[in-house]
Amino acid sequence: MKNIPVGVQLYSVRDDCKAGLPGVLSAIAKMGYDAVEFAGYHGFSAPQLRKMLDDNGLKCCGAHIGIEQLLGDELAGTIEFHKTIGNEFLIVPWIGEERRPNRAGWANCAKLFNEISDKVRPQGMWVGYHNHHIEFTPLEGETPWDTFFGNTKKEVVMQFDTGNAMHGGGEAVPFLRKYPGRALTVHRKEFSPKNEKALIGEGEIPWNDVFAACETVGGTKWYIIEHETYAYPPMECIDLCLKRVKKMLRRP
Repeated sequence: MKNIPVGVQLYSVRDDCKAGLPGVLSAIAKMGYDAVEFAGYHGFSAPQLRKMLDDNGLKCCGAHIGIEQLLGDELAGTIEFHKTIGNEFLIVPWIGEERRPNRAGWANCAKLFNEISDKVRPQGMWVGYHNHHIEFTPLEGETPWDTFFGNTKKEVVMQFDTGNAMHGGGEAVPFLRKYPGRALTVHRKEFSPKNEKALIGEGEIPWNDVFAACETVGGTKWYIIEHETYAYPPMECIDLCLKRVKKMLRRP
């Protein structure tokens, strides 16, 4: 298998980050993670964040940011901030219902992301969208996921969240194959209808098939672990998830 690096979405340990981000980054590095994906910055400036990453040998594999930060006069500051922290993946984790009340709304969102992509690609950055479960419920004869990614340029990143998608009835592998080369970053999240606190390897995600699809047709550059509900303390959960992913990938 390809040696795709593994990061963690910091929303997984959001309360710990709020209490002390420097200590969290240090602990994450010691666990063996290669990178982090931000979901907020907890009052730190871009230079401060970059220093913390560098001090711990971590990279930034993305950030979840609101769509408003990519529009109008906000975009220039967003680009400057993320260049400073070394991030090239600007991922929108949610689109408000007012922008996508119907299929036409999702198509208009696709047009908007195409326009943003044209602005950020010359800066060496990518814009992308991260799914929840609603994108896999048919709307006017088509899933919103297909409406959106069927109308976006190949440069718009499809950040596929395996657990969220299965919650909505969306299997990862068919979509990874349907949109080849677009899943540059993929969220590794477990799904179990019987246990909402299931860690990676305790649910129904066909991990070997997902890894194979990412590493053959997906174009995946980063695996990003995310875990939102806890059977153990959050930091312990992401440590266990990493150990299991490395075991699946046959890595030390």
